[in-house]
Amino acid sequence: MLNRLYARLSAAALVLVLTACAAPAPPAPVEIRKGVIEQITPTQIASSQHAGVGAVIGGLAGVGIGSLIGAGTGRDVAMVAGAIGGALVGNEVQKKNDQPIQAQQIIVRTSSGVLVAITQPVGQALFVGQRVFIQGYGEGAMVTPQ
Repeated sequence: MLNRLYARLSAAALVLVLTACAAPAPPAPVEIRKGVIEQITPTQIASSQHAGVGAVIGGLAGVGIGSLIGAGTGRDVAMVAGAIGGALVGNEVQKKNDQPIQAQQIIVRTSSGVLVAITQPVGQALFVGQRVFIQGYGEGAMVTPQ
């Protein structure tokens, strides 16, 4: 009876190990569509790089400064207040220094007649009436010249 239990647990563990080692599914193929640019509108994309770094650094600085104040419970309160205040100040400083990325919203009429709007950073020289490829889908879609 005990041997059966060990055999079943071993089999279950083997199945879990083999399942975990299985190769992941291949990535979905990149979709490429053809079209013609109907409209290009200058816009900006909000920069989301390093989000929260200002708050973390400000909070750590606040804890460090708060630890220099008082002793015992007073020091603990000063550290907590310093962390909160530093995080708020650090977040505001980061927001003011975050510059938006220059971009363009491109409206493309595909060969099937569907209008597709894509916003991407300014890079290649695109113009209205140009034949283009739309590579990818969703937020990862990019317009490139043919």
